[in-house]
Amino acid sequence: MTQQFLGREQELAWLQERYDRPNGQLLVLYGRRRIGKTETLRQFAKNKEHLFYACTESADRQQLDAFSKRLLDKNIPAAKYLSVFASWQEAFLSLLELDTKTKRLIIIDEFPYMVKSNPEIPSILQALWDEKLQYADIMLVLSGSSMSFIEQELLAEKNPLYGRATGILRMKEMDFSDAVQFFPNYSPEEKITAYAILGGIPHYLKQFDPSLSLTDNIVRNILQKGCVLYSEVEFLMHEELRETAVYNTIISAVALGNTKLSGIHTKTLIEKSKLSSYLRNLMELGIITREFPVTGSLKESSNVQRGLYKITDNFFRFYYAFVYPNTSELEYGGASGIYTYAVAPSLDEYVSRVFEDIAVQYLRKQNNAGVLPFHFTRIGRWWNKTDEIDIMALDVDGSRMLLGECKYRNAVMDTDTLYSLMRKYPLSSDAQVFYCLFSKSGFTKRLQDEAKEKGVLLFALKDIAG
Repeated sequence: MTQQFLGREQELAWLQERYDRPNGQLLVLYGRRRIGKTETLRQFAKNKEHLFYACTESADRQQLDAFSKRLLDKNIPAAKYLSVFASWQEAFLSLLELDTKTKRLIIIDEFPYMVKSNPEIPSILQALWDEKLQYADIMLVLSGSSMSFIEQELLAEKNPLYGRATGILRMKEMDFSDAVQFFPNYSPEEKITAYAILGGIPHYLKQFDPSLSLTDNIVRNILQKGCVLYSEVEFLMHEELRETAVYNTIISAVALGNTKLSGIHTKTLIEKSKLSSYLRNLMELGIITREFPVTGSLKESSNVQRGLYKITDNFFRFYYAFVYPNTSELEYGGASGIYTYAVAPSLDEYVSRVFEDIAVQYLRKQNNAGVLPFHFTRIGRWWNKTDEIDIMALDVDGSRMLLGECKYRNAVMDTDTLYSLMRKYPLSSDAQVFYCLFSKSGFTKRLQDEAKEKGVLLFALKDIAG
């Protein structure tokens, strides 16, 4: 049975808006593996006349033969006297022979494979684009998973296609509100836990069976040897990176709470200059990010010694927290035991870190809808040597701010959390400050009364994931 396509409204709207523009469109859409690029492009093209070609890792002649067949199957005039094009110039030029009743839509998926087998292709495309294609009613989409190649080669100033793209979109993982559409019958708590484990990667979300309980899904579809997600991280690491043992060591250190460069260095004993390079590679893949206080300056963010590292990919965090350290037992069929004694007791604490990210996503949607006390332009965490605030949002000049606290606990939140939050940040006399609280287990009547009096925003699980 074909799975229903879920989410990606923004990406589809972006593609459609470009499709509706006159003249030529050259788009670059890219993102890490499993992010859902191909499915999104197929969904966009579904009811349109189009040519969809998926590149393979093959020799140039074999690639050209396969592309020729796909193009000639569209019954263009050249198909009457050709079975294969002699060159890429001829093949690309023949795109203009496609049916003109609608915009010509051509999607070349995994374009980096095509370029790696023939480095002249960007130059060939650039010459044809400048001379003819940009003036035609055509939309050419180049897609790829090799993010370093796309950013450092295809989009770089030295590349012939530099400056030709009329639109560039780096696809990121789905946010919480899109991801939980995969689990419509889960409770709010189960939805948050599922997202905390799988993140917003469609391929990962599809591995869970929404008819099974969360516990059964974790045991059967992550911890069970032989299932897709059990070996996914190892596969991706070998596909994208060399020295996987080194990267495993680094990610494990961060997963254990070593968030500063000095702490990661102490834990891994990797030379700091090399360590920075490894961390940069992981950041390019979207696995790790470097975080700064939301009030931090541009100068501070340029200092490699500053900032806190954290794993941004939820599934990688889950894997390195629970699968990687217990591989020996899992290899011998210990999935149920590992869940009972390693995963279940720590699951709430694990989810609590992601709960903050979900709260930020929720506030962004509220901000875009214009229902907050003011419109913020920056949001993130704040900390100094003694205190930490889960959420701080500021308007354009910093004169208004929203401070927030998130508690993913079984205890009902009371006024002490609010008072503690109010004491944490040194406020200037002219700053206008608002407060918001996010709670897994709801709020006491006393806190609700206090919040109503002070204008504090309260958000329970049903508000975020109902």
